[in-house]
Amino acid sequence: MGTPEFALTSLQYLIDSQYNVVAIVTVPDKPAGRGLKIIESPIKKYAKENNIECLQPEKLKADDFVQTLTNLSADLFVVVAFRMLPETVWSIPKYGTINLHASLLPQYRGAAPINHAIINGEKITGVTTFFINKEIDKGNIIDFEKIEITETDDAETLHDKLAITGAALLLKTIDNIRNGNITELKQDNIITKDLKIAPKIHKTDCAIDFNKDINVVYNFIRGLSPYPGAYSNIYRENKEPLFIKIYKTKINNNYSGECIPGNIISDNKSFLYISSKNGWLEILELQIASKKKMNIKEFFNGNKIDENSYCFNLEI
Repeated sequence: MGTPEFALTSLQYLIDSQYNVVAIVTVPDKPAGRGLKIIESPIKKYAKENNIECLQPEKLKADDFVQTLTNLSADLFVVVAFRMLPETVWSIPKYGTINLHASLLPQYRGAAPINHAIINGEKITGVTTFFINKEIDKGNIIDFEKIEITETDDAETLHDKLAITGAALLLKTIDNIRNGNITELKQDNIITKDLKIAPKIHKTDCAIDFNKDINVVYNFIRGLSPYPGAYSNIYRENKEPLFIKIYKTKINNNYSGECIPGNIISDNKSFLYISSKNGWLEILELQIASKKKMNIKEFFNGNKIDENSYCFNLEI
């Protein structure tokens, strides 16, 4: 059971393994984009390409869906980046229902653990397998694997690392369940006072606050890159504000200009610096509204920054 690209890696590992995947469950197709074109999830596309039965229930508690799952006689349900399951579903299989989560539980429970770990400046994260119960991401832990978050990781690179590490851990977990070689760990036994959560990120959460510490701003931008994307607005004299999403930056320790938050320094050719309260970020990759993502030289092909320009946020 899964939906996005993150789940696809685990599915591929399962297909290539000794185990028999009798069916796949994913979300219903839905319209998206300006043209409201019907979009299939990555998991649905994979199922079609590999002739695997694919179920797309509107309601997970529906009697016909529950009966279909029961009739499959699966020994184990595997969940990777899917919806919250009702007990009528996760209690069906003989060996239970396991979930792969992209954090070291109980830290970063929620929908966006990869983004929040980077935004918070974590140096270590990982993946966890656990048995699903009635509460979201709170079931007994089966196993986990740690990985390092580097200074240059963004949400995309960390996502890809965790997808591979998680798929391998998932297979190890299934092997151990089959062999009766698991020791369950209750999350309540390892709860700390500093429990961080990872709620879903909305567009209004993505505004860059240049009044914050330079490292906080740097982590915020890479934690939201490439999706949903951290944003700001460039204000220029006698021109409409320029809405931008910033995807890639680096902290510039060589420029010593006065740090006024949101201040912009540029030669309109090869560099664009934006100041936080105590440092300067060099902008390397960005996107203007309705335009494609571009590097800074491509940006200057059609845009100029005057000496009084600055960054500030508006609600979107």
